[in-house]
Amino acid sequence: MKKTLYLMRHGQTLFNVRRKIQGWCDAPLTELGENQARIAGEYFIKNNIVFDHAYASTSERACDTLELVTQGKIAYTRVKGLKEWNFGKFEGESEDLNPPLPYGDFFKTFGGEGELEMRQRLADTLLEIMRRDDHQVVLAVSHGAACRGFMRYWAKNQKVDQKSRLGNCCILKFEFENDEFTLVEIINHDFSSLDK
Repeated sequence: MKKTLYLMRHGQTLFNVRRKIQGWCDAPLTELGENQARIAGEYFIKNNIVFDHAYASTSERACDTLELVTQGKIAYTRVKGLKEWNFGKFEGESEDLNPPLPYGDFFKTFGGEGELEMRQRLADTLLEIMRRDDHQVVLAVSHGAACRGFMRYWAKNQKVDQKSRLGNCCILKFEFENDEFTLVEIINHDFSSLDK
């Protein structure tokens, strides 16, 4: 039986604005980030999407996003496996220190995770969640690199793609069947009303 996973990135944070590397370290949502989450929540309401379960990374920015998206009306579970890529000693430093893409195992040398490790962690976590019997329509709030890593893990099944960076509160819609995920839609929101 086909199930649906909505995997989304958190709203804008203070570290996003200040161009700081944030993986396992955390920063609060900005006012703009909070409003982005509310707009993402409107997408689910307008499309009559009701979640039977919800999950968030243990990072505050992901939990706060989920609470705003659902208007605090749904209980959720915090899961360490949904955390962002661990950037080791680069956590909290300027984004100017990032190496050129692809990062591969660069951060492993500095106490962080390798890219394939991060992808596998996300894949294992979401597989375990979606295998649960009563999980038909699930929301999971995670992070930019983590969401991209999960996309790349299941690239062979992608029906859509986005080459540009996954924006704040971008939603990735996956179908889950026979222990495989297929990316069927990428929902990018219009935040132009927030620029005024």
